[in-house]
Amino acid sequence: MLSLFWISSVRYPHPRKTDDFEKMVSLDLIKSISRPSPTRIVLVVVDGLGGLPHPETGKTELETAKTPNLDKLAAEGVCGLSDPVSPGITPGSAPGHLALFGYDPVSFNIGRGVLEAVGVDFELQTEDVAARGNFCTLDTTGLVSDRRAGRISTEKCAELSLLLDGQVIDGVTVLVRPVMEHRFIAVFRGEGLSPDATDSDPQQEGMAPLAITASSPEAGRIADIANRFVTRAKAILAEHTPANMILLRGFSRKPHFPTMNEVYKLEPAAIASYPMYRGLARLVGMEILETGSGIEAEFETLTRNYAKYDFFFMHIKATDSAGEDGDFNRKVAVIEEIDSRLAGLTKLQPDVIVITGDHSTPALLKAHSWHPLPVLLFSKWCRADGVKEFSESACLSGGLGRLFATQIMPLAMANALKLDKYGA
Repeated sequence: MLSLFWISSVRYPHPRKTDDFEKMVSLDLIKSISRPSPTRIVLVVVDGLGGLPHPETGKTELETAKTPNLDKLAAEGVCGLSDPVSPGITPGSAPGHLALFGYDPVSFNIGRGVLEAVGVDFELQTEDVAARGNFCTLDTTGLVSDRRAGRISTEKCAELSLLLDGQVIDGVTVLVRPVMEHRFIAVFRGEGLSPDATDSDPQQEGMAPLAITASSPEAGRIADIANRFVTRAKAILAEHTPANMILLRGFSRKPHFPTMNEVYKLEPAAIASYPMYRGLARLVGMEILETGSGIEAEFETLTRNYAKYDFFFMHIKATDSAGEDGDFNRKVAVIEEIDSRLAGLTKLQPDVIVITGDHSTPALLKAHSWHPLPVLLFSKWCRADGVKEFSESACLSGGLGRLFATQIMPLAMANALKLDKYGA
């Protein structure tokens, strides 16, 4: 195993072999010392928070935004930078969030299809294989010109999903359900199916959809059926431009995870408007709170339910959408709106506030990236570190150093006085 080492002039605390590190933060260890208490933790996940400097200003989206409330929390709390998986690894949304919940994102890997299905309350059967789908646009040469079909409306997605639903291919029924905007799920129900299939989504525009292939000997059947389904979908959608094709990814089966109540002794709740994130929260045992769309609605939901739970996960999606669209100014505006709502959060006086992201989505890249994320932890028990603003460059010198995202949850628990002493 390689030892942890100096990266970007910030050293991981207590360098150790990777296998020793994993033992140190195991859920079994946390479970053995966690205890219930009346204190409350609020984790705000600003999706795609991290960015890159704009070539004209030299500032990232977060550094450009006016964030007096975030800066005040940073000045009174402790800050750092975190890696969702490992330095250089670009995380998907699922591993990014699982790490924030304290689950090793490598050991607890999960496919996007299951997350979307659970998020829309689809009742998955044991042998079902679910895939996340995008309606997309193919140009006249057969290349993907828009992976999201112009972000068609959810109503249009429902209409098109109905056209694809219920096909039977070689004894396997394909159940299609809308999710949100251009997203849908395809659930393959039948015998002899394995989830070990590759994606058809090339993850970039200007390329043709990929053939789905088996990544294990048992997956030949699902690969064949999925490719035939995609071929049929292309024919059905031919006259429905911009949504004239589909892309599939994240073939998976529903797993079993230990719940946050089992591990942390928490009564956790999730506030998220996008189905995938509700699904992920449900898989780790969170109560899903009904909320309207938009940042204001989510903060109002927190206020209404604050007395009922002792852990809140609040997910804000709009930053990631702006980053993926390459809209630097819109991402700045979303960050400023989040900041404007923080007064309502601090008024509740949570014992611990954690603000970070699940991954970076720089507008300059229009995609997820490997860059570490700023993280802020505020509590009456933390040691303020001299950081005066919440930004990538300021957090670089913060007291938390550069840490793995899986370390954030134990720190939050400790600052909420929810962990007993370890050992004699």
